[in-house]
Amino acid sequence: MQTIGLIGGMSFESSAVYYRLVNEMVRERLGGLASAELVMHSLNFEEIVAMQKAGDWDGAAARLGDAALRLQTAGVRCVLICTNTMHLIADKVAARLSVPLIHIIDETAKSLKAAGRKRPLLLATRYTMEHGFYADRMKGLGLNVTVPDAANRTIVHDIIFNELCAGKVLDSSRTKLMEIIECERAKGADSIILGCTEICLILDPAKLPLPGFDTTAIHAKAAVEFSIGEEPHTETEAA
Repeated sequence: MQTIGLIGGMSFESSAVYYRLVNEMVRERLGGLASAELVMHSLNFEEIVAMQKAGDWDGAAARLGDAALRLQTAGVRCVLICTNTMHLIADKVAARLSVPLIHIIDETAKSLKAAGRKRPLLLATRYTMEHGFYADRMKGLGLNVTVPDAANRTIVHDIIFNELCAGKVLDSSRTKLMEIIECERAKGADSIILGCTEICLILDPAKLPLPGFDTTAIHAKAAVEFSIGEEPHTETEAA
């Protein structure tokens, strides 16, 4: 079993989901009391949020790059950034490593393409929906990503930061998200990307009006496949 490296804490709510999913998947595949060999470097999310708000993406890349190097020094054989938003600087982090960085967008694209989906709706933070890095990378992989309008992007962003990252899961917010999904389905979306690693806390992909793709679960599965010998598409291969 190869040791998995997780850069977490962004937020710790979703990092806990990663830890649980990776270990459950290892136990399911290997049986008995098997659990994952992994190391997590959990960051102070308040510091990362301050960098996001200031547009200090170079500073964020340096911070996550340092965390990735510490994981590599600890002996991990792959690294995952346990958040969609911070994949905005994933290439800079990967460039500092000699082990693969398993990219959440690439793994999600593989799942969408395997299911025959072409026009997914991305629900995520404002940074992920508006900076273009997600849609651009998906487009290069043959997918046409759509996002909600400006008002609904604000609603989704606020639910993530003000509620989910703070451990609050509200039925009223779930209803708002479902209304946004229905609106975008009417415009031609054929699937839903749960493009924030906290959205799985409020939306069940199996209970959506369109096929749902949970990036947290997809990313965790890719890590497990790498760890036990079924290598996923990696950042190095994508370059």
